[in-house]
Amino acid sequence: MKLADLANLDWKEIEASLWQRGYARLPRLLTAADCAALVSLYPRRELFRSRIEMARYRFGVGDYQYFDYPLPDIVRELRARSYPPLATIANRWMEALGDETRFPAGLPEFTAKCQAAGQTKATPLLLHYETGGYNCLHQDLYGDLAFPLQLVCFLSEPEADYTGGDFLLVEQRPRAQSIGHALHARRGEAVVFTTRYRPVKGARGFYRANIKHGVSPLLSGARYTLGIIYHDAR
Repeated sequence: MKLADLANLDWKEIEASLWQRGYARLPRLLTAADCAALVSLYPRRELFRSRIEMARYRFGVGDYQYFDYPLPDIVRELRARSYPPLATIANRWMEALGDETRFPAGLPEFTAKCQAAGQTKATPLLLHYETGGYNCLHQDLYGDLAFPLQLVCFLSEPEADYTGGDFLLVEQRPRAQSIGHALHARRGEAVVFTTRYRPVKGARGFYRANIKHGVSPLLSGARYTLGIIYHDAR
């Protein structure tokens, strides 16, 4: 699939899944060659603004690196092309929740808003795990301005490159126990999911159901993913 075809995805189905579950699975967005090319960038420290060793901060076991601007072409294009349909969904979420926040139709305009808020650092990142690695449940918030949705692209092939290492989402429910989802995705596939919460219809209108995401422990091998976050960081 070409990134230009993102507009031709079944966005009604994607939006329905986001409302119902807080995430939606996407078909293969990246070819095997695209995935290999992205993984090959990981040792090139000059492309990244920051490297985080998860264990140091008790985030998990593994490491990740935030790209610096200018982003690699494929990352820049994926981020820019996936943003507009997600902004439409995000605005419907804000309306349902009675929130006056609205997101511009294009990523350049949203990036300008981030910069005006003092959030100027790039947030797309590559994540790397080896056997035993995992990522604790968390949310990716880097300032006052946060886009409600984000994207993860899987760059490694399960069973061939690694085992275990499922993508996890856990939703907190009022007056009930949390519910979890474990997603097993093929190389090149992607998942769009909520940054913080999804709107849920209750007896008195919509409320926010808080959702965190993470990665279960790898049983063997190595796993790489590309994270696309649309708001920048301070």
